[in-house]
Amino acid sequence: MSITVHGVDELKGLAGSDLGTGEWIEITQERIHTFADATGDHQWIHVDPERAADGPFGAPIAHGYLTLSLFIPLFTELLDVQGVATKVNYGLNKVRFPAPVTVGSRIRLVGKLGAVEDVPGGVQITVDGTIEIEGQTKPAAVLQSLSRFYA
Repeated sequence: MSITVHGVDELKGLAGSDLGTGEWIEITQERIHTFADATGDHQWIHVDPERAADGPFGAPIAHGYLTLSLFIPLFTELLDVQGVATKVNYGLNKVRFPAPVTVGSRIRLVGKLGAVEDVPGGVQITVDGTIEIEGQTKPAAVLQSLSRFYA
């Protein structure tokens, strides 16, 4: 279930709050191929199921940056900021990929809103995110994301 805020003042009131846990999404071979085509990264560990079956993970794995790119749709399940003119991904402070995401795995985001700081014309938020893999103890990704919301 998403938390909805209206404007930057309400967003400031959420600083330090847990944003909850999103829904599971499946990582399919089709999604991996689409990402490989978009980025030009066709390494066999991602796109060759036969060869990857004999590789170190026993199956094709998602690109780390594919997993990272899913942060935004996963995040928008957790927090809906309305009443702002513009939403901008500002960057990342830290990203790690502790565990591979094999084809057929399901992932979800657990998020916490850290700082909400004033910037000219709006606010910048820091989100601590963990992208979990269903049934695994190690996460697929741990990151700190920066976004800006302009009034």
